[in-house]
Amino acid sequence: MPAESFRGLRVLTLESRRAAEIGSLIETYGGQPVAAPALREVPLASNPHAVAFAEALEDGAYDLVVLLTGVGTRTLVKVVERRGNRDGFIEALGRVKIAARGPKPVAALREIGVAPWVTAPEPNTWQELVRALDHRAGREGVRGWRVAVQEYGVPNFALVAALEARGAAVTAVPVYRWALPEDLAPLEAAVDGIAASAFDVVMFTTGVQVVHLLQVAATRGVEATVRTGLTGMVVASIGPSTTEVLRQAGLEPDVEPSRPKMGVLVKEAAARASGILASRRGTGPGESPGPAGG
Repeated sequence: MPAESFRGLRVLTLESRRAAEIGSLIETYGGQPVAAPALREVPLASNPHAVAFAEALEDGAYDLVVLLTGVGTRTLVKVVERRGNRDGFIEALGRVKIAARGPKPVAALREIGVAPWVTAPEPNTWQELVRALDHRAGREGVRGWRVAVQEYGVPNFALVAALEARGAAVTAVPVYRWALPEDLAPLEAAVDGIAASAFDVVMFTTGVQVVHLLQVAATRGVEATVRTGLTGMVVASIGPSTTEVLRQAGLEPDVEPSRPKMGVLVKEAAARASGILASRRGTGPGESPGPAGG
């Protein structure tokens, strides 16, 4: 077992696509993983906003396109493919300035042979993106620019406000939305478990997980109890973007890793969780607080 260890603590994870991977990591670091997928990605049924964006882009309506996710970038391309004008859309992307929030949209652009004009550095939040834009755009900045922002499930009002404050005309382009899982049973069980203090640690790897967890709790009439339960757990956030959503929901994370990566999140949470819980539960120095329900 690594030096960093959960010491048998019960660790709730809300990850969907990478549930098996994070569960394996938690076990490697001595934890008991409990998986409750909190979301699924669902392309908008008709993608009217994406279609309108593609047409406007080809007509030269934008000076800057902001791509926030790799999934959203690829979905845009698929929408255009269904319209039969993939090449024209890619050519239009190649003519406009593109700001990519991080490595995932950069990778999606590379697949179609397009390079970004500017990329946000780690931890790849909207704040880093805005600072990178300020630096790249120079003294005049983006004042007067026509900017399209590809949304990624929930609107990023703060990013839009920051661009508008700099004088840009911003158009939001919702490409896909987050939906609750088709099978809600694991998430409902997780909500009940938090309310009953059945877990020691919870890991949030995207802000939408926070929204959906509290949504299901409210539906079940136990939101207040779940909020209380979370204060008795170690709340781990993968990075600044997720932390921002937690704080907007009135929750404060205990652990945010040095790098916004899943492996780093699990490792650093394992190193700190027992100590945090021991402090809260009044356990003596060096003593394990013991897993919830144990």
